[in-house]
Amino acid sequence: MKKVLFYVALAAVAVAGISAGLVYAYQDKIIGLFVNEANKHITTKVDVGKISLSLFDKFPQVAVALDQVNVHEGIAESDSSLARAEKLYFTFSVFDIIRGKYDVKQLYLEKGFIHVRVLKNGQVNYHILATDSSETSGDFAFKLEKINLSQVAIRYTDLHLNHYIEAHAPQLVAAMAITNDKIALETNGNAAISTIRIGESEYFKEKSVALHTALTIDRSAHTIALKPSVVQVEGAAYEVGGQIAYGGTTELDLQLQGKDTNIQSLLSLLPQQISREYSQYRSEGDIFFKGAVKGKASGKHNPEVAFEFGARNASFFHPDTKQKVEGLHLDGYFTNGAGRNAATSLLELKNLRGILNKRPFEGSLTYRNFENPYLAFSAKGMLDVGYVLSLLQLDEVKSGSGLADVRIAFAGNLKEFKARPGNSTLNTSGDITLHNVMLNLKEMPMPLSGLHGNFIFKKNDVAVSDFKGRLGDSDFVLNGMFRNVMAWLLLSNQRLLVEADFSSQYLNFDQLLSEEQNTPVESRQASSAAYKFNISPDIAFDLSASIRRAKFRRFGAEHIKGEVKLRNQIVSTPNISFNAIGGNFAVRGTLDTRSRDHIKVSTATKLNNMNVDSLFYVFENFGQSFISDKQLRGKLTANIVSDVYFDSQLNTKTDLMQAEIAATVRDGQLINFAPMQKMSAFVKRSELANMKFAELSNNFWIQQRTIFIPEMDIRSNLSAIPTVSVSGTHTFDQDMDYRIKLPLSKGGRRDRDSVYGVVAEDTDAGNSSLFLTLRGKESDFKLAYDNERVREKIKTDLKQEGQELKELLRGKKPVKQEKKVELQEGEYFDFD
Repeated sequence: MKKVLFYVALAAVAVAGISAGLVYAYQDKIIGLFVNEANKHITTKVDVGKISLSLFDKFPQVAVALDQVNVHEGIAESDSSLARAEKLYFTFSVFDIIRGKYDVKQLYLEKGFIHVRVLKNGQVNYHILATDSSETSGDFAFKLEKINLSQVAIRYTDLHLNHYIEAHAPQLVAAMAITNDKIALETNGNAAISTIRIGESEYFKEKSVALHTALTIDRSAHTIALKPSVVQVEGAAYEVGGQIAYGGTTELDLQLQGKDTNIQSLLSLLPQQISREYSQYRSEGDIFFKGAVKGKASGKHNPEVAFEFGARNASFFHPDTKQKVEGLHLDGYFTNGAGRNAATSLLELKNLRGILNKRPFEGSLTYRNFENPYLAFSAKGMLDVGYVLSLLQLDEVKSGSGLADVRIAFAGNLKEFKARPGNSTLNTSGDITLHNVMLNLKEMPMPLSGLHGNFIFKKNDVAVSDFKGRLGDSDFVLNGMFRNVMAWLLLSNQRLLVEADFSSQYLNFDQLLSEEQNTPVESRQASSAAYKFNISPDIAFDLSASIRRAKFRRFGAEHIKGEVKLRNQIVSTPNISFNAIGGNFAVRGTLDTRSRDHIKVSTATKLNNMNVDSLFYVFENFGQSFISDKQLRGKLTANIVSDVYFDSQLNTKTDLMQAEIAATVRDGQLINFAPMQKMSAFVKRSELANMKFAELSNNFWIQQRTIFIPEMDIRSNLSAIPTVSVSGTHTFDQDMDYRIKLPLSKGGRRDRDSVYGVVAEDTDAGNSSLFLTLRGKESDFKLAYDNERVREKIKTDLKQEGQELKELLRGKKPVKQEKKVELQEGEYFDFD
């Protein structure tokens, strides 16, 4: 046995050695014969980096190997390539060397590309073979039986028909049988289709294809007979057969039928812009498909296309969810119509019915004239909202629950509707009724829950009856009309108008305005404690509102009633009234949100009988600590006209704020107010600790971050200074500049002002006036003698005394003057 193996090995080595010797000995001769024969067959320029003869590259065949090959396309004066390859092999048998006649049987094209082009004038770039190539040298002949493609990119560009195909062949083998008039070709292998683009529509994008085809090319009759062949597209198989005539205008007569058809088989035939949305879905059950393409195909002619498809007891599902459409029954039809173009094309879905989560549904669809589309559909069924949303995998809605009773029909021309959405070009009818629906929206972290209501469709509008639900802790009920609904849903830059009665038991604006609650995480700009407020330009409303209770931070309001209008991102109201802080409000004004970070609130507000301490508490002491809610009592009545500005997170732009305030406080108290305690030199501390006044009235205004306070008299219960006059300014940076006038009465208490000088007495009134200033920060202020005001007073008094002297000389009795406290300029009070 060992001897047998030895002799076999020895024979093999001998044969290999002899073959190698023959190849080496005849290398130049064989290459020369190959070049001469190739030049007879090829009419275009071919660039080759290197030509060699190899025994081992395609062993046991001998190969003429061409490196870095560039085959120029067959178009005059064009430098573009028809094909390029790193390696191109033409193989024949080693025994051909012995007999001296070489028949090339196989061609290998590796790591390259082929680009077939049809120009706009119909000229093609692949006519590179001589029309009469029958003449051979007798010693070398091309008798191809097989073509092998390995890692080859294939592109087909037809500028005449506006077609484009791009594919990649990792391994494709074509067997050939060539006679004088006919070429029989059988192709087997795999390819990856990048795209097939016909006009503006894209098909088979990024699809893996397996080919098993057989065809015969009759060169004399200019026909291609396609035997029933199978093309598999990612598990979907199509059987294709028929004939193609190419002598003049291309004539097609093809039949196509699905084998082992599923939903992907049908979707693969649709344009990419339609199929991509449903590309992840799968199906089970009996799905059928068949059709035909027949007629002339050219720049001026389109063939007739007609397909029938459908389903019987099938199921339809998304692989990532457990939800299915079961018991699916469908009859579908597509044709490009009598005109064989988009304008006469028709897609119909009839007898559509199925089961969703044990609940039946039915519907139909017609899509006619793809250039100027007319769409009609109908749907009927009690739908499980959560089940449907999970099946559809919508980006805008993360989850849901509840039931929707749908009975709706829609019909209309889409282009006409888009051009004139407000002219009732759509015909919608039917209604949808919600039963305890919950929706968790992508753009709204806070879910909509407990949704009930009936929506009746009529053309472009929807009548809303008893639509109620909750958004977080807030609830709402709407009754009225939603105008322009279909345009708002289907088109961009369309406005929805809500004309309705709005009522609520409770609105929690802490939640509704919270950025954490109303904005997705990826879109937030600030911390979870921030607010975010903006209004869509595509929403408008006219609401008659009635709200039992509302809350924002410490502010709580009850029995809110009024009319509210929204147009062009401006909210306006002529009359909103509500009860709050122990009194009542009446408001009219506007809220302008057109500039996202420059929200303007212009209002005229009337407050009546409001608790002052509660007002300060609710508004958090207005951001200051000089006087707090614990130090105030009384009833406030006021008229306020104001312009207030905010950014989108409701931070106040205080530098732009303006307001005019006419206010009256009745039954007021000032409790343990620090500046008053410093008046203990004149008034008992016990009285200062609880200063009371019957009424205080004044007009204030706010501008440039400053509150301006005109002089006002406060008539109080203080025995020594029953009337205090106050004026001044108080900035938002808590800088205070107040002027105070104290009329000091005679009494049992020692006149402590005498330490600063002589107090001139008013013999008629029996009173003295002390002028003070209060300046500084809220936490660091000082009471001081008001030199400027005293000087003004003295000047006025001197003028008055001169006048009185003149009157005295005329015999008139002089008017007695008020006495002044004489102090050293700039000296401060430091009372106990």
